[in-house]
Amino acid sequence: MSSSHAIPIHQFPVVREFMTPSPITVGRSSSLSAARQIMRKHHVRHLPVLNGGRIEGVLSERDLLLLETVPGVNPTVVHVDEAMVEDVFTVGPETPVAEAIETMIDRKLGSAIVSDGDHVLGVFTTVDALRALHRLLERP
Repeated sequence: MSSSHAIPIHQFPVVREFMTPSPITVGRSSSLSAARQIMRKHHVRHLPVLNGGRIEGVLSERDLLLLETVPGVNPTVVHVDEAMVEDVFTVGPETPVAEAIETMIDRKLGSAIVSDGDHVLGVFTTVDALRALHRLLERP
């Protein structure tokens, strides 16, 4: 079979292609109001929470909203570690997008933290998943 008649091989995209690299992070002892300011300034909805450079949680805009609506909660006093999710879904940069999305759907997650061991490389969100879908739909 000549190369002009070869069937193209569909390469599955990996998370690295769509993630937000070098994400903005927050420390677990930062206040909720400081985290809110970071989110607004950088237009992000998910912040990996680090302690000594190690991933310890993730704080979403939704987590902030839920805690901020609790009566008596002062966002300038309450720390990120009281609102963050500790059960962080992490993936490697070469994880197939479909695999990451499947877990996000099953667990109803808005993001996955992309890491290499303890080192945070990026964040893969539902918006990134939609970007991947859009690219796949554009293909002939």
